[in-house]
Amino acid sequence: MRRVLFRSHLPGTGAKMKTPAPVHAWDIVLVLLSLLLAILQTTTAQKNGINIYSLTVDSKVSSRFAHTVVTSRVVNRANTVQEATFQMELPKKAFITNFSMIIDGVTYPGNIKEKSVAQKKYSAAVSRGESAGLVQATGRKTEKFQVSVSVAPAAKVTFELVYEELLSRRLGAYELLLQIHPQQLVKHLQMDVHIFEPQGISFLETESTFMTNELAKALTTFQNQTKAHIQFKPTLSQQQISPEQQDTVLNGNFIIRYDVNRTSSGGSIQIENGYFVHYFAPEGLSTLSKNVIFVIDKSGSMSGRKIQQTQEALLKILDDLRPYDQFNLISFSGEATQWKPQLVPASAENVKEAKSYVAGIQAQGGTNINDAMLMAVQLLERANREELLPARSVTLIVLLTDGDPTVGETNPSRIQKNVQEAIDGQYSLFCLGFGFDVSYAFLEKLALDNGGLARRIYEDSDSALQLQDFYQEVANPLLTSVAFEYPSNAVEAVTQDHFRLFFKGSELVVAGKLRDQSPDILSARVRGQLNLEDITFVTESSVAEQEEAFRSPKYIFHSFMERLWAYLTIQQLLEQMVSTKSDAEKQALEARALSLSLNYSFVTPLTSMVITKPEGQEQSEVAEKPVENESRHRNVYSGPALFGTHSMRDRMSRITGDSGADPVLSKRRGWRGQAGVFGQGPGFPMRFGQLGPSGPIHPPYLPDPSHHTTWGAVLPDIALASVSSAISVPDQASRDLDIRIKETTTTAPPPAPIQAPSVILPLPGQSENQLCVDLKHSQGLLNLLSDPGQGVEVTGHYEMGKAKFMWIDVTFKNPQLQVRASPEHVVVTRNRRNSAYKWKETLYSVVSGLKMTMDKAGLLLLSSPDRVTIGLLSWDGPGEGLRLLLRDVDRFSSHVSGTLGQFYQDVLWGPPAAADDSKRTLRVQGRDHSATRELKLDYQEAPPGKEIVCWSVEL
Repeated sequence: MRRVLFRSHLPGTGAKMKTPAPVHAWDIVLVLLSLLLAILQTTTAQKNGINIYSLTVDSKVSSRFAHTVVTSRVVNRANTVQEATFQMELPKKAFITNFSMIIDGVTYPGNIKEKSVAQKKYSAAVSRGESAGLVQATGRKTEKFQVSVSVAPAAKVTFELVYEELLSRRLGAYELLLQIHPQQLVKHLQMDVHIFEPQGISFLETESTFMTNELAKALTTFQNQTKAHIQFKPTLSQQQISPEQQDTVLNGNFIIRYDVNRTSSGGSIQIENGYFVHYFAPEGLSTLSKNVIFVIDKSGSMSGRKIQQTQEALLKILDDLRPYDQFNLISFSGEATQWKPQLVPASAENVKEAKSYVAGIQAQGGTNINDAMLMAVQLLERANREELLPARSVTLIVLLTDGDPTVGETNPSRIQKNVQEAIDGQYSLFCLGFGFDVSYAFLEKLALDNGGLARRIYEDSDSALQLQDFYQEVANPLLTSVAFEYPSNAVEAVTQDHFRLFFKGSELVVAGKLRDQSPDILSARVRGQLNLEDITFVTESSVAEQEEAFRSPKYIFHSFMERLWAYLTIQQLLEQMVSTKSDAEKQALEARALSLSLNYSFVTPLTSMVITKPEGQEQSEVAEKPVENESRHRNVYSGPALFGTHSMRDRMSRITGDSGADPVLSKRRGWRGQAGVFGQGPGFPMRFGQLGPSGPIHPPYLPDPSHHTTWGAVLPDIALASVSSAISVPDQASRDLDIRIKETTTTAPPPAPIQAPSVILPLPGQSENQLCVDLKHSQGLLNLLSDPGQGVEVTGHYEMGKAKFMWIDVTFKNPQLQVRASPEHVVVTRNRRNSAYKWKETLYSVVSGLKMTMDKAGLLLLSSPDRVTIGLLSWDGPGEGLRLLLRDVDRFSSHVSGTLGQFYQDVLWGPPAAADDSKRTLRVQGRDHSATRELKLDYQEAPPGKEIVCWSVEL
């Protein structure tokens, strides 16, 4: 395999150069920069010849169980041996079940073995770190699988990866996540998702972070009562960023969300090939009252953004408490402090007081988790003794911490023992780990020991939303002490069938095997406790009818329910291994989970996949399942990747200091073509921006090489540090520059920049076609638009002192959905489920006919047939801030109102004033407003905007 390495022989940092005449020095600088540009251009053009000619993703979801097959076919079009790299990101909850490579007609399979056996047999590969490189945690929800292989000239390779997962219901929806990132145009690219749900599909929606209006034409969705087929098959031209750029736009997530029809009965029993699954999520139940104690870490490590986001989330959570709930707050650092001496009702007055307490929390000191947890339990014990906990209410403790214990009892095992003994099975504990400085294994065991679960909160702009979303999952308990009962002569090998709690929006799942002589009808009873009484749900299912329903080969893969049972059993055994105290019991659980993993070919934390390669290459690599705690202290990459390669962009990030550089941003920073003048890019030494004899000298525009990435290409390492250190400005030239700079600073100051107005309103059919509105006298919460006929309302919070919106909300009645735009991000809320998107992050989503799109310029559009299109923009031109855009305003009904909506009622424009034709009056709903013709910036154009003459009013 040919590897090319460019090295610079220029002097390193600190090397001295002879100082020739200034003109010659600048000539040297220009020559060096030209050579650098030539190297980069040559490198970019040297593709390694690996071409993906086919890429298919086929996912079959049968009764919530997803079986996904990814197939990539590549050919080496170079005349030398090249390296092809197969990359894919798959959900963390998924188990890889198969991987194979077909090279020149020979199949090289992956073999799943017990982890200890694989590590012992291939210890040399493991010691070189090869095993750790095949599967890595890469984001909140995904793991990256990667394999490389050498490919002879003209040879073809087929990669195939298979993985499976059981989709869990969260806040009323199942979610299937697929990632697409081929890094080049693919002649045959196709994704097919088949869904079969015997209960019936109640809603189906798709979302993508790469979809464009052109790509949307390649997306088709078919749905009937029980089946759905989503197909994405873009042509080469649809995959291109633009007709001029032969680069792919496909880079990101494709998400499918759906739910099924439900009744108030005992759920749905489904049967296939001798196995059954029982899904239980009844509708129409009332929420149980709850007692909740929030235990909040306020140690020094929580200072800054973490404590601010925690406070933000708690303020929202407190608002969501119901009047019949009881609560308290404990904050801790080296010592624990309780807000109130006892639980208090969630009355408006108490919630208001609690908010003041939360707002005053300051982060400092150590971390005493043990004392804080015991204080929470003692509060509950005292309330229980005094009979202050309502009968049949649900009691929860929610712990949030970002670090390991450092004060008081610091031994994790003793803390876990102390807490479990204190709780004694009476309450449920949920543990939230903020960031990667806390042992997730410690929190997971602490939660599982006490009937709860653990969740990692990722440090990001949406951390507060992650906290809120977690609370929403446990905010509405519907049943306690849930038990599933089946006839002993009908089933065996049943998974977990007793559950402490059932929450709204979730689902309880039990699977098992039918006995050989089982009855024709499988019946089940589900018992649980409501607020005032016990309840029993009864359901029955015909074995013959269920078996017949799953015979459709297009939607079903063979024996899926048996594999579902094995998957669920393994997941539950792994959880039991965490919480068990007996070594003998742990070994028994591990042995059973290992046996199932090997029998059903699942890569789990107990097994490894050994991947063989052709003779002459590395003979084996080992793929292992990461566990959550292994990603501790790791910088987690959150961007998507499906099929990857060594990318020139990685090299470029060392040159520019900006891993996200692209031509649009480069132009915005002042970089242009080779013949122009260039602004200083981040990462370049300051001397690049100094003036030469005929003007400023800046680095030539560096092409965006991410548009030319190839599979497995090994690109030059350019010693930029040496280049930059060699390019220095002679002392005489520096002195000349100082004089020139001083001369330029004596000129008159530039005029004040033209500003963009707060809002530009299109006014079709009026004497003026648009109106600029400046919010000069409006403060706080504003009702901007309200139209019951359109089923939409727009509100915003405006700060006069900052002259900008702090947030803008758009609320739709059908579908019930809210979009909140803030300077940090956009949050879409539906069914208590929040989805956060950063500005300039591509988005395409269709929810019940409402289309949401966002482009890389930061324009979010909300549109649907026969509705006004509402746009939200993160404007970074003069007068930066949030901006509102309106289109199709002729669709407003006659009932539209609000600060801005009033201008779509009867508006009378008066003639220009005789003394000054730049002024006139307009009357809106009987009230006069003074309008002035002014020069403004149209923020609907890309920054810095387009100058327009606009009639402006102040509100």
